[in-house]
Amino acid sequence: MLAAAAISLLHLAANAIGGVDELRMGAAHLAMLGALALCVHPVDARMPRLRWLARGALAAALIGGCVAVVVFEDALYARGLAFGTADWVACALVVLLATELTRRTSGVVIPLLVVLGLAYATAWGARVPGAFAFPGLSWETMLFRSVYSGDGMFGGIARISWSYVFLFVLFGAFLVRSGAADLIMALARAAAGRITGGTGLVAVGASGLMGSVTGSAVANTVATGSVTIPLMKRSGFPARFAAGTEAAASTGGQLMPPVMGAGAFLMANFTGIAYLEIIAAALVPALLYFFAVGCHVRIAALRHGAGSEPAGDGEPALAVIRRQWPLLMPLGVLVAVLVLGYTPVMAGIAGIFAVVVCSWLTPRRMGPIAVIEALANGARLMVPTALLLIAVGLVVNVITTTGAGNTLSLMIGDWAGGSLLLTIVLVALASLVLGMGLPVTAAYIVLAAITAPTLQALLGQAEVVSALARGELTESVREALRLVDPGFAVAAGEPVAPGVARALLDAMQPELARSVMAELLDPGVLTATLLIAHMIVFWLSQDSNVTPPVSLAAFAAAGIAGSRPMATGLTAWKLAKALYILPVLFAYTPLLTGTWHALLPLAVVIGAGLWAFAATVEGHLEGPLGAVARSACALAALALLCPHAWWWLDGAALLVFAAIVVTSRRDAGRDQPAAVPPGGGR
Repeated sequence: MLAAAAISLLHLAANAIGGVDELRMGAAHLAMLGALALCVHPVDARMPRLRWLARGALAAALIGGCVAVVVFEDALYARGLAFGTADWVACALVVLLATELTRRTSGVVIPLLVVLGLAYATAWGARVPGAFAFPGLSWETMLFRSVYSGDGMFGGIARISWSYVFLFVLFGAFLVRSGAADLIMALARAAAGRITGGTGLVAVGASGLMGSVTGSAVANTVATGSVTIPLMKRSGFPARFAAGTEAAASTGGQLMPPVMGAGAFLMANFTGIAYLEIIAAALVPALLYFFAVGCHVRIAALRHGAGSEPAGDGEPALAVIRRQWPLLMPLGVLVAVLVLGYTPVMAGIAGIFAVVVCSWLTPRRMGPIAVIEALANGARLMVPTALLLIAVGLVVNVITTTGAGNTLSLMIGDWAGGSLLLTIVLVALASLVLGMGLPVTAAYIVLAAITAPTLQALLGQAEVVSALARGELTESVREALRLVDPGFAVAAGEPVAPGVARALLDAMQPELARSVMAELLDPGVLTATLLIAHMIVFWLSQDSNVTPPVSLAAFAAAGIAGSRPMATGLTAWKLAKALYILPVLFAYTPLLTGTWHALLPLAVVIGAGLWAFAATVEGHLEGPLGAVARSACALAALALLCPHAWWWLDGAALLVFAAIVVTSRRDAGRDQPAAVPPGGGR
């Protein structure tokens, strides 16, 4: 515990001081958390007496390799990057041990990708025919790039791990130790406990609030599900539905600002977009996701007559806040520091200190022992994430070095035939395949490297077509279009038919298309297309938590509920359908980039569409839906969720859906048996 606490203190100090060398801190990050992993995840040995010796030997080898990589760096550059024996041994040790420890903590897929990637870059890439042929690099060059390159294991992704991610995981550990998790649960129960489906809505609200801090779907499921799943079962929800609700809601925790399962930090690093801008754009879609899950919960409660009992002890939300308000202050400090323009690193540090100080205003004051426990828990929780991100750096290095990512990105564009919708479908399928073996953070990193450029290009192309249709044709763009079609005769300043513009852009070389976009589009529009592309990839990369045959969060919830894992996964998949619907709307509506005046009516329309979609899937609203009502509900959902510019269609669909709600409520009330007066009736 003391060693783990010391690791957290060293990371806090390094981030607070700033200006730390990326290679040195990355190597220290791997050495410390790798050694800790050998304590948390014991080395298997046939002879128990050798277990400590095996741990110590691996830890010593890892620490020695990381130290040597740093110490020998200057000598390596002085020799013109020619490897000596010490360099070979040090680099090989850190790559092999990082890969092995990742296998022990996160499974075999990432290590397998590392091995295949390094082999492809050095040996068998030259034997691959077609577009993926690669002449190959020497092992010396590949090891150098893997260890010392900014794209390698100690580069940008490792920096995100030892700075943003570590600090926010530590912040979550301090919040849990201070009792804030109990406050979050109490607030959710007070807010939702007395309405229809209240116990299920407690699971949705608590998982969203907890997930905004922890950012881990499985950890969220275990932490909140141990309370909410038994609560839902006692109030009448089927075990499978209770577990599926918890899994779907916990998956949404990774979509909820401010942490987003490290997604906001990774996205900021990949795109260069400010962290605060990313979490501001993510807020409304995340709320819509939880609203969609809540719609399913309410419908299930009405169908099963479940979840209408008080979920709490009768204490109202204001009383809960009045009693434990100091525990809410650290979240306010975190947001305030970000709004004032400071970095997420400073916000995380300020939030951690705020947790300790604010706990002194509560009965659960954090003294030295509690602080040490929180520091140690934060380091322990960080172990699998840190090792995973470092190993993913090796995979990303192969993708960038060999150009395989660009090749696959172009191939996806060709397969989709220039269709943005079909490209999103292909990204979703690729995410599902990757998610069978990768954690969602790793799946996002790999998918972003491969598919985000294609998505951004298609989004930018759509904006260029709109600009040309409005007559924003400059002379330089006109000449670029004439390079594709010498017969192009539209004068500068005149509108271009959308079909013609799209055909010309499809025929352009990628470099020429990018120059046309830069000429016609405002930098803010280009930034928006980049944000939308990465947000689509990030949302779709979450599906492995709730999509069979993997469904990690659903399987964890099934273990708590005592339900069948695969059936629970299918239920969670049904409840989390907004995970697939909303990314499509990111591409075709201003849901991520619109002003609040445009977002509010759009959110109302999409929210109604998600409710209508849930009713169509369940065949139930306020009461059972007949065939005609269900068909009308499906049409209303289709009209509300399909992007279009016809405001009258949205209005008509809202009226139709409102009529279905009123009718189903009236019919449900008519079907209720009459109340029997006390002492009377037979």
